[in-house]
Amino acid sequence: MPEIKSYQNTKKTKLFDIEMILDQKRGQLLLKRIFDILISFIGLVALCPLLLIIAIIIKIDSMGPIFFKQVRVGKCGEEFKIYKFRTMILDAENKGMQITVGKDKRITKSGHILRKTKLDELPQLINVFKGDMSFVGPRPEVPKYVALYDNQQKNILRVRPGITDLASIEYRDENTLLAKSNDPEKTYIEEIMIKKIELNIEYLSKMSVLYDIKLILKTILVIMK
Repeated sequence: MPEIKSYQNTKKTKLFDIEMILDQKRGQLLLKRIFDILISFIGLVALCPLLLIIAIIIKIDSMGPIFFKQVRVGKCGEEFKIYKFRTMILDAENKGMQITVGKDKRITKSGHILRKTKLDELPQLINVFKGDMSFVGPRPEVPKYVALYDNQQKNILRVRPGITDLASIEYRDENTLLAKSNDPEKTYIEEIMIKKIELNIEYLSKMSVLYDIKLILKTILVIMK
């Protein structure tokens, strides 16, 4: 597997004293957690009818469980299981790569719609409420890719991962980009993942509850478009 290049060698990335930044943002981190608990609880209650409808559609569309659970790396490098609505055929991970490319044949009919509208991400409200994740923060990677991070890059693991972030907005058409590559996984590791880490570092420097709300609204607008 190709090694991930250090973001220290890229031109656009600014290095920050992560420890100093997080120390200065202790108050914001506390407010951020309170915001996450309240809004995720309200969201789970309010969206119950929609979640039930999606669950029924998934069961009718294909064989397999309603939820897709996958091990991801969270805050301080601790592993947790991320929840999503299942959008692929049963045992899809053993029938291809851990990334999806273009019109992946493993994606179900309902899965295409759920992915395009990002409705497959709704169960992550459970992860947010539990404390595994935040609404906004670096998207959690699988252990396979985190193992390629250098010590500087691991700084993004100092905060809870999120449902959305700058990289999610910037690379909303990631599958389409990877479909154009002759080696999608290599392209993801050596190009896309590098840029995502740069954006994650940028987020840490700007992190606040108000900035999170701004990114949430921006994500919603992108989905609606």
